[in-house]
Amino acid sequence: MIKNNSKLASKELTSWKILLLLPLIFNPTQALAEKADREQPINIESDSAHMDDKTSTAVFEGNVVLTQGTLLIKADTLTVLQENDVFKQGIAIGDLAYFRQKREGYEDYIEGEAKRIEFDAITDQLRMTDTAKLWREGDQVQGKFIHYDAATETFTVRSDGGNAESGDGSNGRVKAIIQPKKRVEP
Repeated sequence: MIKNNSKLASKELTSWKILLLLPLIFNPTQALAEKADREQPINIESDSAHMDDKTSTAVFEGNVVLTQGTLLIKADTLTVLQENDVFKQGIAIGDLAYFRQKREGYEDYIEGEAKRIEFDAITDQLRMTDTAKLWREGDQVQGKFIHYDAATETFTVRSDGGNAESGDGSNGRVKAIIQPKKRVEP
């Protein structure tokens, strides 16, 4: 019993360390997506599509590619849900679904991949599950689950609990790589 509690405390401590480091990796005020992208048309290509007007749902399958401004999403399957004719949620699924988007006010991009990527446009929540990884300019964070809340500008990264090999080489642990920053000489 004590052993389990110390494992839990160790996992919580590791999670807190990662949460403290994440602003250094992905500065939330800088990592926000290109605002102009929201004003661009959404273009989707796939091998097939099924649209249901009653539920305002569209499912695209087979080599799906979505672009909207600087946003790029690639997946095996993409489900798009609308509410009152406005984009509400997108769910990308694949062996590894991928996204890439330019950061607001900068010339670099934030990229990520996971077996499932969900974006809620109404609440600005991004959830990545199963072999989740985010990276930017060499900095990287990975785990079983990554959640980004744009409203509070916070990241949460979780492992699979450390119970077993996760299959992604992470051994069930959250990992972060932080590249040294170049110093500006006076």
